[in-house]
Amino acid sequence: MKWFSAQLSVAITLLALAAAGTWYEGSAIRDHSFEWAYSTPFSHLIHGEVLQVSQISSLDHFVYAAKFQPALPLVMTISALYAVFLITYRVVKHDLKKWITGLVLLMILSLTLGLTLANSPTPGGTAFSYFFIGLGVISSVLTVTGYFLMSRSPEKEVIQ
Repeated sequence: MKWFSAQLSVAITLLALAAAGTWYEGSAIRDHSFEWAYSTPFSHLIHGEVLQVSQISSLDHFVYAAKFQPALPLVMTISALYAVFLITYRVVKHDLKKWITGLVLLMILSLTLGLTLANSPTPGGTAFSYFFIGLGVISSVLTVTGYFLMSRSPEKEVIQ
């Protein structure tokens, strides 16, 4: 229980710090009006065309930072995924069938995101593409490994 609380606390703290840094880095969008048409999807949903700095949503700061300064957004993504992993571990524990289902979902989501971002012209799009494709490959390997463990296990579903 202590290791779970400690790791979850570290993951959430890192997520919060990375989110604050990402938000700050992304605030540069306010100075680059030529990017408003391409890097403000949330503001476009709220206001339509963005014509003034006051129309830019705070969420668009994250989009801009992810596109042009991806280090902190990647840290944010990794820490969020790790927190979800810890919570999932706590809930699922030793049920291998549920783990495999979760890994398949992670694999599909990761590969879809990675391939969607594969042709991105921005450094952040490229970095996130590599990250998600790598995560999808790791999830695939773990899924196949889990499947073989489950097929060899006498209980077929639960590993002690």
